[in-house]
Amino acid sequence: MPINILMPALSPTMEKGNLAKWLKKEGDKVKSGDVIAEIETDKATMEVEAVDEGTIAKILVPEGTQDVPVNDVIAVLTGDGEDMKAAGAAPQQAKPEAKPEAKAEAKPEASSGTKADAPKEKAAPAPAGKAPAAPAPAAAPAKGSASQADGHDRIFSSPLARRLAKEANIELARISGSGPHGRVIARDVEEAKSGKGLKAPAAAPAAAPAMAPSMSDKQILGLYEEGSYDLIPHDGMRKTIAQRLTAATQSMPTFYLTIDCDIGKLTAAREEINAAAPKDKDKKPLYKLSVNDFVIKAMALALQRIPEANVSWSEGAMLRHKHSDIGVAVALPFGLITPIIRQAETKSISAISNEMKDLAARARARKLKPNEYQGGTSSVSNLGMYGIKDFTAVINPPQSSILAVGTGEQRAVVRNGQIVPATIMSVTLSCDHRAIDGALGAELIGAFKTLIENPVMMAV
Repeated sequence: MPINILMPALSPTMEKGNLAKWLKKEGDKVKSGDVIAEIETDKATMEVEAVDEGTIAKILVPEGTQDVPVNDVIAVLTGDGEDMKAAGAAPQQAKPEAKPEAKAEAKPEASSGTKADAPKEKAAPAPAGKAPAAPAPAAAPAKGSASQADGHDRIFSSPLARRLAKEANIELARISGSGPHGRVIARDVEEAKSGKGLKAPAAAPAAAPAMAPSMSDKQILGLYEEGSYDLIPHDGMRKTIAQRLTAATQSMPTFYLTIDCDIGKLTAAREEINAAAPKDKDKKPLYKLSVNDFVIKAMALALQRIPEANVSWSEGAMLRHKHSDIGVAVALPFGLITPIIRQAETKSISAISNEMKDLAARARARKLKPNEYQGGTSSVSNLGMYGIKDFTAVINPPQSSILAVGTGEQRAVVRNGQIVPATIMSVTLSCDHRAIDGALGAELIGAFKTLIENPVMMAV
């Protein structure tokens, strides 16, 4: 029976991919584990392996095709003795009528390594090549509803008080609470029935100012003289960066904390360590530490010292992470990616340095695996090498913080009443206020300052 090879989902968020290159052609025999194609995601180029033996009967998606939806049939594999011509024509005829259950079961043939769960309820199949429409958002609860009374509008109340208020047709927002922290209790509702403690009806809220609609492509192009510019189409990485960071700035309440760090001891220790680094057989040092390597280690240890800040926000619960997985922003010619140093608190600075060099090199070659750049508990973005004194960085969800690192420079400081030179580095911590409050953020950046100013503490 012919086997459909599907466009694999190479990451949890992948919806489409580019079929960069076929490494096998029609008529070629393949066995399990053979690399048959290269797929480009928004972040990396990854190899697709065959999971069955057979002959490639038909290639349905030519190499160079962009934005191929996940689970679309890209090729057909036949077994020994099967009619290749008939097998090659079958997917195009059967594809629109494929049931969701069959499509989910066929997903492993795309070598993604995971089996999609079959839907529990049957639904009409979506047209081939189109993602199913997103469900309509639920209507917002009315003012004074139970969901709002339970804290969404900061109106705290007991279940009995909510029921009594509903029966009396009284808005909870109009009742003055006498319970702990202003909580509305049953007694308050009873008093409100007689007019005691009842606030005046709230005025209708002013309409929120509408966000100015973004300009269309046609409007933007109309502002410039034709021929005065070159159009450079967005690639997948640039589109993903735009979507994720726009969502982060619109949905994440962020505050910023800046502090100056004296890195005089660090620079001296770094020079001494690098000078004493052991050599390989070619007389090259086994490691060469950068300031950023110390920054990664210090941030990892700071998160362990302040575990309440090593968290990720979700609507249902707070995720408190046991390890410090530090993402490090790497600039690429075509965008930005943040490979992750896993369990950085457990690794030596030299191990972090070598791992970071390897990750950065593979990031620039687009050879990172999804697990090497997805997740993480916090990140570091360093623009010091560009001479930037200080800046603020955008948090990469689902992380709740990111440290922006400026350049180390000679500045005049006052010590013991005397003006003296010192090597100062400014850092700015961006925090998601849903997960990290101001005082907690201050503790975290304070712990980082202590460690980065005293590098010997990172060795114990």
